[in-house]
Amino acid sequence: MTPEAKKYLKRMNNPFIYWWAMLFKLPSLVFWRIKIKKITPEECWVSIPFFWRSQNPFKSIYFAAMAGAGELSTGALCQLAMAGKGKFSMLVVDFRAEYHKKANQKITFVCNQGKELHDLIDGLKPGGTGTLTMISTGKNQDGEVVAKFYVTWSFKRKEG
Repeated sequence: MTPEAKKYLKRMNNPFIYWWAMLFKLPSLVFWRIKIKKITPEECWVSIPFFWRSQNPFKSIYFAAMAGAGELSTGALCQLAMAGKGKFSMLVVDFRAEYHKKANQKITFVCNQGKELHDLIDGLKPGGTGTLTMISTGKNQDGEVVAKFYVTWSFKRKEG
């Protein structure tokens, strides 16, 4: 792991630093109280509470709030995989969602494709591109799958 990746892990695992970073970069995550519970090079766990800010009129978590949590569990892994390995651009090029159960309690999203992602990033040559569809599975506190998000990320390693 690069020194920059270790620094990124330390920042994202620190609730205070995470909160400040998200306040300026992704303020909706702060509004919905989306938190990174755990991040390692292999996986990322992100939680979203069920409360008045994340709730829709049907007394469940708003789909966009859950999508934000699901995307963060994949995007944080992407940022970690690229840290200290040169300049990259990344972009969501496809997003698909499956909703299985009403989200009326805290939901935790997990993406565990870190190894696959690192292999892709490490294999990109300058000017090269690649895509990876990452799956984030959201479960309620009873362990039941509530939603699955399929986020396809496109990466380009910049020259120089």
